Amino acid sequence: MSSIKINAIKGMNDILPDTSAQWEWIEEKVRTVMARFAYRNIRTPIVESTHLFVRGLGDVTDIVEKEMYSFEDKMNGDALTLRPENTAGVVRAVIEHHLLYDAPRRLYYMGPMFRHERPQRGRYRQFHQIGAEALGFGGAEMDAEMILLADSLWRELGFKQGADYRLEIGSLGQSTERKEHRAALIAYFERHAEQLDAEAARRLHTNPLRILDTKNPTMQALVEAAPKLMDYLGEASMRHFKTVTSILEAHGIEYTINPRLVRGMDYYNLTVFEFVTPHLGAQGTICGGGRYDDLMAQMGGKAAPAVGWALGVERVLELLKELKLHTHEPAPDVYAVIPDIENMPRVMPLLQALRAAGVSVQMHASTIDPEGRTAMASFKSQFKRADTSGARFALVFGADELADNSASVKSLRGGDQQTFSLGHLDALISFLKN
Repeated sequence: MSSIKINAIKGMNDILPDTSAQWEWIEEKVRTVMARFAYRNIRTPIVESTHLFVRGLGDVTDIVEKEMYSFEDKMNGDALTLRPENTAGVVRAVIEHHLLYDAPRRLYYMGPMFRHERPQRGRYRQFHQIGAEALGFGGAEMDAEMILLADSLWRELGFKQGADYRLEIGSLGQSTERKEHRAALIAYFERHAEQLDAEAARRLHTNPLRILDTKNPTMQALVEAAPKLMDYLGEASMRHFKTVTSILEAHGIEYTINPRLVRGMDYYNLTVFEFVTPHLGAQGTICGGGRYDDLMAQMGGKAAPAVGWALGVERVLELLKELKLHTHEPAPDVYAVIPDIENMPRVMPLLQALRAAGVSVQMHASTIDPEGRTAMASFKSQFKRADTSGARFALVFGADELADNSASVKSLRGGDQQTFSLGHLDALISFLKN
């Protein structure tokens, strides 16, 4: 019987060793920046109750209506969903484990999310997000801190404000203000119903704010002339917004007020923001966030304010590639050249001692010939492998060296060859590390 080749599911990609180093580099930068702002890591399950997202995101959002990977657990009949985003999961965990009992929390996460949408550049069915959530903080200064946190990450990754990314900011006000604006919006679009496409007509009485986010070029003039939410904001909402922008100005953060910023989820209020790049075409948004003070109570917890953001890792990688910014290429410090396999019992403990001292070592290993015999590659072949490994040095354990209880260190990037006694590894370790 012939074997059947099985490929990965469309839109769910393997992250191979040649690129995983870039992911690790980004993740390390994230940990560094999060630690500077005193944010702590939280890890929630990939699978959650479907009800969590229906309750948290709203049952008329695109995500819940047509993008979620939902299924029935055949063991007990539970309705389950692969998480399409992680704010709802973080809030669920905070409520379930009473994390706000003694103090507010600054949290961050990294991990895969799942949405059944058409795969495109930087956008996949299994995609990865990094996010930050500050729960229990109601002041406008925390909205500003969230934006500063993201801006610090962009700078840490090597992006330049203005040239590589820009900040757009707006306000959704409070629920009473949104209701007044919603009524005005519906009335406006009803007066121009003949200009609405099918998608806009469907959303008119369920989620009219999403009409403002249309990409249909024939509706742009109509949308531009629609009532603006910020014109309906009361004094408290405007004061909150102006506090955020004044803090950004004090930090030299450039921003553009975008009165058309909307959110697909129902739980946002007050400040909303996006970081946008001009280098990725239509998929230019690399980070989005805002305040969601009603979500805790909406999900059954004690009412508490919150603000957060999420970024797409794949889009950040695309931007790094587009800008040709250097990330990180992993390479060992040392490539061990061992011509005779019989010397392995003597050499391998020495390599372990180097690793224990913090030196990264890649050892040349034997191959099996057609007759089933083990064999080591020639000196020339091993040095070729050493060079392509990216190592700085070749550590040579030839017959002459071992007879003298020593090893030779040859620079692979230009420089002299030196010999070190194996009876005194400290000198060899010091040389390789420094």
